[in-house]
Amino acid sequence: MASNNNSGSNRVEVPQAKEALNRFKMEIANEIGVPLKQGYNGDLTSKQNGSVGGEMVKRMIRQQEQQMSGGSNQ
Repeated sequence: MASNNNSGSNRVEVPQAKEALNRFKMEIANEIGVPLKQGYNGDLTSKQNGSVGGEMVKRMIRQQEQQMSGGSNQ
């Protein structure tokens, strides 16, 4: 198993995308009503935090599938 110097599992594969991903995360949280804020969010439940990440993944997969199929956003 390969090791890395990152102690957490939440790493950005493309460092240049970090800011855009943070904006996307805040946008999703706002849309689904999760009171996410910059910095510490330990007061939120696992369900709240997970719903933000889950929605982000769902939308990224949908966008990639549309791109791969040559389709437009529906």
